[in-house]
Amino acid sequence: MKEYIRNLIEQVKIKNPGEREFHQAVEEVFESLELVLERNPKYREHKILERMVEPERIIIFRVPWVDDKGEIHINRGYRVQMNSAIGPYKGGLRFHPSVTLSVLKFLAFEQVFKNSLTTLPMGGGKGGSDFDPKGRSDAEIMRFCQSFMTELFRHIGPDVDVPAGDIGVGGREIGYLFGQYKRLANEFTGVLTGKGLNWGGSLIRPEATGFGVVYFAQEMLKTKNMSLEGKTIAISGFGNVAWGAALKATELGAKVVTLSGPDGFIYDQDGVKGEKINYMLEMRASLRDEVKMYAEKFKVPFYAGKRPWGVKVDIALPCATQNELDENDAKELVKNGCICVAEGANMPTTLGGVKVFQEAKILYAPGKAANAGGVATSGLEMTQNSMRLPWSREEVDKKLHEIMVNIHRTCVETAAEYGTPENYVNGANIAGFLKVADAMLDQGIV
Repeated sequence: MKEYIRNLIEQVKIKNPGEREFHQAVEEVFESLELVLERNPKYREHKILERMVEPERIIIFRVPWVDDKGEIHINRGYRVQMNSAIGPYKGGLRFHPSVTLSVLKFLAFEQVFKNSLTTLPMGGGKGGSDFDPKGRSDAEIMRFCQSFMTELFRHIGPDVDVPAGDIGVGGREIGYLFGQYKRLANEFTGVLTGKGLNWGGSLIRPEATGFGVVYFAQEMLKTKNMSLEGKTIAISGFGNVAWGAALKATELGAKVVTLSGPDGFIYDQDGVKGEKINYMLEMRASLRDEVKMYAEKFKVPFYAGKRPWGVKVDIALPCATQNELDENDAKELVKNGCICVAEGANMPTTLGGVKVFQEAKILYAPGKAANAGGVATSGLEMTQNSMRLPWSREEVDKKLHEIMVNIHRTCVETAAEYGTPENYVNGANIAGFLKVADAMLDQGIV
């Protein structure tokens, strides 16, 4: 079976040349599934893995738009509709110069398993553009979003594909995208999540991914009879995920000592709390995309061009972007006594880094499990839209907490069932796979 898995991974690399991020995501999942295929040969017989790595549909389109000076620009737009076996495609839109087909295929592939773990009826997809909103006026961003949606609208819908936000796509962009969809489709439906509260959005959606990763870390610590109380935490990033994580971790008695940006990281030995957490929103609104602002305002050390993983902490929550924590960073965290790593971003740890954590036998949870709180709350927003009934902040937070506790329990039980206790990677990959694979079998060869 090991040879079959290795050959399949090699086939993926040959068929998708140069798509390093996608290769990495496939390899990480498939290596866990050897255990499943040995017990259940039906998945191999029906070519479930071969079908899973092929997106059901990829839409690539040009996005022409006009800047404030009247100059025409052309960007590329994408939507990867990966798998709809358990529900309409669901996954964010990313606007960033680093967006490529490889990045979106890896994100869509991860999304399939993540959405499966939530137990909500959502398939997996991802999309976006190489457009950079940084430094653009509101009017320019509106024109870009309207052009982007003019093509995308024909491929999405509340029962087809429900995009959300991601890097570079916040409440403002979702608003412009939704307005254009409404104009073109002539209907008001829950076709996007992350909407404004006064037109169909859900409370705590911006904080949800960060809240979820902290809830997951809390459950991991409980397995060792520990809690978050008094623990020090390194967080990377300073966007919605990092903000939500800092907010919830502080509320539960932990101390967050780092934040990071493309320019470097800050170390705050007194903890990111109170007005400092609120200032994270101002940092993001400034559009400067740098964390140095925090250091200047609160007079704390700033380390230019560095990542925060060399700081001595109990817990690490990588919440920025993919492959931000490599093998050397992982070794540094382990050496400094880190006991728990829960991923708030999508695939922020390289395969080498994951191996270091697992060999050191510290608590390590992959993003498809630990950061599922965001898409789970998007699913709750879809439910509220369908019911035409908003829930209170407390109701949404309670449901999110229950979902994360259930995901943790599923990962632990599945890992143990397949002979790899405490291996959250295997638990998440296998549990996410089984639900989707069985649905694909039920639906025939499609």
